[in-house]
Amino acid sequence: MAVDRRRFLARTLQGTAVAACGGSVWYGLIAQQAEAAPHALRPPGAAPARDFAAACAKCGRCVAACPYGTLRLADLAGHGATGLPYFEPRAEPCAMCPDIPCVKACPTGALDRRLTDIAKARMGLAVIDAENCLSWQGLRCEVCYRVCPLKGTAIRIDPHPRQISKHAVFVPVVSSDACTGCGLCEKACPTEVAAVRVLQPALVQGRIGAHYRLGWKHESAPSEPAAAAPATAAPATTIAPSQSVPAAPAKAPGVDYLNQ
Repeated sequence: MAVDRRRFLARTLQGTAVAACGGSVWYGLIAQQAEAAPHALRPPGAAPARDFAAACAKCGRCVAACPYGTLRLADLAGHGATGLPYFEPRAEPCAMCPDIPCVKACPTGALDRRLTDIAKARMGLAVIDAENCLSWQGLRCEVCYRVCPLKGTAIRIDPHPRQISKHAVFVPVVSSDACTGCGLCEKACPTEVAAVRVLQPALVQGRIGAHYRLGWKHESAPSEPAAAAPATAAPATTIAPSQSVPAAPAKAPGVDYLNQ
């Protein structure tokens, strides 16, 4: 009787230890996946990486709602924690649906429903490899510019002097303030390996720091002399109900000691 009891307790402890070890290994694997794929692009309206992973129920409704088959669920092969939705621009970029069905399908708020304008989505940031971009090498390409849904804003074409002749080349330049990260440019790039890649902004963007003061951005331009007011105009101290008091220009932090 005592032997059976000891054997039962030993097997129970062994089972508990195996379950605990298995849980620790699984948690470590998930955490490693989340850290190992910072390049994974999330659907429009996705919260920051850690918040998104915590809020996403991994239900796949956003994947099912995507009419273009853009979104997929990550597996053990990579692209982040298993079950999180992602997309690869070179395979299938975001089609920029005006009604954003993936956001509407999300039941947990991992995709922010306050996003109603797809042009304000920030799924990633396009980065151009000038050494392999056809336009930067002097050929007329501009494919990324033409397919960009916000061309002229997210991607513009700038003249660039050519070293070997007097003629300029016209090169694509990405504006980080307007790029949605849809990946249409990466998909359309005609080079063997895309010369424009869409990545998480944290991987490619720096931060200038608040102690630098860019006076030309923060200081308002001198105002022009006001025209003489007509005789029937209200006194200068009176503000009509339809007008508003102009806000004082914001004061930039720090001191521009380099330019003083």
